[in-house]
Amino acid sequence: MTPEELGAAIRTAVSDANSAGDIAVAVPRAVTVERPRNRDHGDWASNIAMQLGKKASMTPRELADLLRARLVAVDGIESVDVAGPGFLNITVATAAAGTLARSIVEAGETFGTGTSQSDKIVNLEFVSANPTGPIHLGGTRWAAVGDSLARILQACGASVTREYYFNDHGAQIDRFARSLLAAAKGQPAPEDGYGGAYIGEIADAVLAECPDALARGDEAAQETFRAIGVDKMFAEIKTSLHDFGVDFDVYFHENTLHESGAVARAIEELKRSSTMYFADGAWWLRSTEFGDDKDRVVIKSDGTPAYIAGDLAYLRDKRERDFNLCLYMLGADHHGYIARLKAAAAAFGDDPNVVEVLIGQMVNLVKDGTPVRMSKRAGTVVTLEDLVDVVGVDAARYALTRSSVDSSIDIDLDQLVQRNNDNPVFYVQYAHARTAGVARNAATAGVVRDDGFDPAVLDHETESVLLGTLGDFPRVVAQAAQLREPHRIARYVESLAAAFHKWYSVRRVIPVGNEAVTDVHRTRLWLSDAVRRVLANGLTLLGVSAPDRM
Repeated sequence: MTPEELGAAIRTAVSDANSAGDIAVAVPRAVTVERPRNRDHGDWASNIAMQLGKKASMTPRELADLLRARLVAVDGIESVDVAGPGFLNITVATAAAGTLARSIVEAGETFGTGTSQSDKIVNLEFVSANPTGPIHLGGTRWAAVGDSLARILQACGASVTREYYFNDHGAQIDRFARSLLAAAKGQPAPEDGYGGAYIGEIADAVLAECPDALARGDEAAQETFRAIGVDKMFAEIKTSLHDFGVDFDVYFHENTLHESGAVARAIEELKRSSTMYFADGAWWLRSTEFGDDKDRVVIKSDGTPAYIAGDLAYLRDKRERDFNLCLYMLGADHHGYIARLKAAAAAFGDDPNVVEVLIGQMVNLVKDGTPVRMSKRAGTVVTLEDLVDVVGVDAARYALTRSSVDSSIDIDLDQLVQRNNDNPVFYVQYAHARTAGVARNAATAGVVRDDGFDPAVLDHETESVLLGTLGDFPRVVAQAAQLREPHRIARYVESLAAAFHKWYSVRRVIPVGNEAVTDVHRTRLWLSDAVRRVLANGLTLLGVSAPDRM
């Protein structure tokens, strides 16, 4: 039985108790069923009695006893114990637990998917690096995490648009253009400009396309380097992301907000609603009224829009495109944006919760025990290409996704190139390759699944643990989506790989010597194939390949 099936059985028990007049409570839409920390306490546990006890005018233990009497009669449940303040500890019959293996194989790629986020129309904005240089490690982390989060939300029924906010308006583009022009002239980069070998490469590419650029005079030349150089830099960024397995549905140009009048319209709307006021020669957003720590200048005293003006128009644009959840993934120096963007939503009359901001912490590379701080091409920062060149796409994506974004991470390059169990991505991928090898060897030995499935033979302790871990996958996916935490998938597939390796060491799928092929072998093949399917599904959610051979 899966956790979902057990949850449904508990809901039915609550409903039946209502119908019998024993209690009068609303039947919950969903029931949480989890693995107990101590497996001696059963296969699964639920705290439903503690959630509903007070509403049922009972102690949690009294309600748990009431539900227990109904649950023990459910086919597939071997026993139910009431523990502590009112936990229901459930032991599933061996045969009922074993049927999960066949269910997983038959479900295929759909196992683990659900509908918990089906009401969400999500605009997920991530990376959004300025088109003034290669993507640094912070942006690379967001590329891996953002794409994985999109996959997980989609697996849970959400409609997701991956969006890249193209920052092509403002001072940073001016500095980029001046840097290209200086490089083309053979001059050092401006004091506030950009350095690195890539600047010279882009400048040469502009000159190759427009040989007379320098002859046009500095002002016209700078505009030429701006227009062509930004396009070429961004083309490189797109290629790097695509090679990293990340593609976007929308590339939104910041400049269009200003050119189209969207910024002016958003500001006028806020002025009319009195959520802006004029003071000290500038226009301010009353953001403190909506939870921000201070009011924000929107139109500066010189009449030019502050950066938040574009943020306001951009959020308005997202809402006008019917997104009911606007997810922003920002760097460690953007904590102030959480309250600011929620205040912006409230100022427009929206529920602030239509905005969610995820803040990612720093990434550090370590090689030979020493931090890696410089890029051969970008100079001052380590880039996406630098990381991928050393460890490959799979290891890079996995390493960047397996930790909570709330924490800074140190990536040990020496570890990630090793082909041993100390390398977490190798450990998981090797487990998948081993299941594929089991399938190949089984076919050679004449072990095929067919209808030879007897779940009752999956009675070893390692099989109980393995089946329990497999059954937990849909819950982990749903939780990762709800909490916006893709690292839960990585940690899950590692635990599944560990459970599989232990099972593999004590249970054989292939007959030994002259031993005849029986349903024991066939059933174990079903279980091995179920592991292969769930490992592949989990790795796919992380954007990591599931190799059949290593």
